[in-house]
Amino acid sequence: MPAIPAATVANLRDLGSLPLGGGRSVRPGRVFRSAQLDRLDPTEPRVAALGIRTVVDFRTESERAERPDQLPPGARVLVADVLADHLATSGLPPAARLKQLLNDPALADEYLGGGRAQDAFRRTYRAFVSSDSARASYRAFLGELGDPRTGPLLFHCTAGKDRTGWAAAIVLSLLGADEETVLAEYLSVNPAVRLAFAPMIEGFTAQGGDPELALALIGVVPAYLEAALDEVAVRHGSMEKYVREGLGVPDEVTAVIRERLTVYEA
Repeated sequence: MPAIPAATVANLRDLGSLPLGGGRSVRPGRVFRSAQLDRLDPTEPRVAALGIRTVVDFRTESERAERPDQLPPGARVLVADVLADHLATSGLPPAARLKQLLNDPALADEYLGGGRAQDAFRRTYRAFVSSDSARASYRAFLGELGDPRTGPLLFHCTAGKDRTGWAAAIVLSLLGADEETVLAEYLSVNPAVRLAFAPMIEGFTAQGGDPELALALIGVVPAYLEAALDEVAVRHGSMEKYVREGLGVPDEVTAVIRERLTVYEA
């Protein structure tokens, strides 16, 4: 899924046109994902052309306060704080400390070296499935997608890779995408994220920092997504049951999502 080359929104992409099998694909122009919108210029042609009407913000209160979203004209925002009841125990730094850690290899190694970063991300992805705040947030997100009155919708977190990546995986799975498509879409953000953080990674490694640790912090790997999918399997048995029972999304809402976001080849 190619990125939309917007100058003022990082990691912006349309889920549209992804294959769903059986001659179906995701309908373009309906649902987008990105990093935070703090630098958004609503007059930028590539952004304005999307016609965004709803923005779902998965960030924490401190992230929102530090870098408030700039919204497209006429758009409304739905705050859905995925990590509200998990961040303190996750072992991961708040987003505000990520730059601090990447500027201090010794501190980064002390907190997250020796595989601890990867372990912390896997725990966090499991919490995307099981924590109360995450379930409420993803339920609200799917409720927006399942409202026939909702126009083009954009969802995001800070870098647009983890909380946002899981939201995309839920949607694509509900629409019938196979595991390969879901994983490929999830991993597709890595080039954009690494480009955005390239100066910090270079500085980190130049100071003797472990490049693998830097990539574990700013990128995504299959093991993170697999942790969330395993949590779904263990707790609910299938994505359908996770959405219905774990998130409490009625089947009729799921049906509307499928109708709105699926296009069939002529």
